[in-house]
Amino acid sequence: MTQGVLPFKYEEEKKDFGTTAVAGILLYLDLLKQMNFGQMVSRHVAAKENKQGWSDYRFLLSVILLNICGGDCVDDINKLEKDGGLRRIFKNLELRNAFGRRRQKLIRQWRNGKRNAFPSPSAIFRYLLLFHNAEQEVFRQEYEGKSRAFIPLSNRFLLGLCGVNKAMLEFLQLHNPQEVATIDMDATIVASQKEQALYSYKKSKGYQPLNAWWWEQGYMVYTEFRDGNVPAGFEQKRVFSKTLSCLPPGVKKVYLRSDTAGYQHDLLKYCEAGENERFGRIEFAIGCDVTPEFKKEVFRVAESEWHPIYREVKGELKETGQEWAEIPFVPNSIGHSKKGLDYRYLGIREELKQKELPGMESQMSFPFPTMQMNGKRYKLFGLVTNMDWEGEALIHWSRKRCGYSEHVHSEMKESFAGGQLPSGKFGANAAWWWMMVMAVNLTSMMKRLALSGLPGSGKSNWEGSRMKKIRFWLINIPGRVILEGKELIVRLTQGHPAFELLVNVRRRIALLGALSPG
Repeated sequence: MTQGVLPFKYEEEKKDFGTTAVAGILLYLDLLKQMNFGQMVSRHVAAKENKQGWSDYRFLLSVILLNICGGDCVDDINKLEKDGGLRRIFKNLELRNAFGRRRQKLIRQWRNGKRNAFPSPSAIFRYLLLFHNAEQEVFRQEYEGKSRAFIPLSNRFLLGLCGVNKAMLEFLQLHNPQEVATIDMDATIVASQKEQALYSYKKSKGYQPLNAWWWEQGYMVYTEFRDGNVPAGFEQKRVFSKTLSCLPPGVKKVYLRSDTAGYQHDLLKYCEAGENERFGRIEFAIGCDVTPEFKKEVFRVAESEWHPIYREVKGELKETGQEWAEIPFVPNSIGHSKKGLDYRYLGIREELKQKELPGMESQMSFPFPTMQMNGKRYKLFGLVTNMDWEGEALIHWSRKRCGYSEHVHSEMKESFAGGQLPSGKFGANAAWWWMMVMAVNLTSMMKRLALSGLPGSGKSNWEGSRMKKIRFWLINIPGRVILEGKELIVRLTQGHPAFELLVNVRRRIALLGALSPG
């Protein structure tokens, strides 16, 4: 009986020839080795304090590689386990690092087929549960009864994952030093139908992590996993302060960008008053709430004070249909006092071209603030800042956060495993989220430190490439793993277009100096 329509059929090999479908993933092993990732994990994470079974390093490595290869859930680790080439690689590397009785034991296990290259799905599930702080669940029930936002305290293992991420950032800063850190803070909703998930402001169940992205380095400095009912603006000052503590040496200037969730007066005061001992006064541009008081001040702005906003298209400036103006606004929550802090407010308006039908004006509703001015209806947005930049330049700079942070969140949930959480336990999901963030950051490091400027993707700039292109060009490459004497060889098909790219990336990684332990 034929298998299908066309005259061919699938057959399974009768023996394992050591072929792999993801030969490019070995570049990530190179980079992790060069940054002493194993030492980072052992220094910060001690969830597996006993020496039985898999180590913390192997668990984190497995989940990170699962993310990079495109796996969505814990069970997808089985696909990596069945990859004969990867098994041969891990077998060789493990035997090279073992001596004496341990080496003899490993040789017998690998020969008898009793040794896995990756932990089983059940082992990963059990490992993730070590990051759950069960003691905090009592307090969660108290808060749920009062419909209040609650963020469980992280146990020391979960805090250790933050330490590993910080150490990775120090390695990146060592080889790609930046003196300016523009921090984009934004929350994202991860949909989940698990019974323990709570409803978000979008009236859907899930979780709502708050993330701090370093624009210049393309790196997620800090993330705080949260329940879906926790508002994005809740305790942003504390999260921002924690983010600043994770910045590596060499950073001298910090900027902050955020949407209206960051319009928290304790956060504005923290930045303007220079309450952070290391960085002092921090300049910011944050979306502000369009309140009735704000609208009253917008009404008072003369038409001559509204300036058009342009954008550059193929070297030419073109109008966007938007206008900006300085708004002399002081919210009641700040008030006037000699010790009060004065902020600068900008209003941004855009005329709605679609006219309302007569008699339907009162029934019209929009998902954004609007106001009627001079017989026209406008979209209206606000921006608060403590910067003295020219208004249009400030608006364009602040908007760089919007599109790219959404792009990063989309990648985290669709291209990596952040969109499918594995457990009903909060801490287990938080650990899974942190490991996904490490995979995102590792990929960003690969693009900046090893791929930047190299040809092969159809363009010279790899830094803007999505994970889809990275997998197509760099990771999902078939190869055969061969052991000739003591030399391990990954052999590609003749004339494969990725061969030269792989060799050049490995050479670049080899030239990176390792981060000294400390």
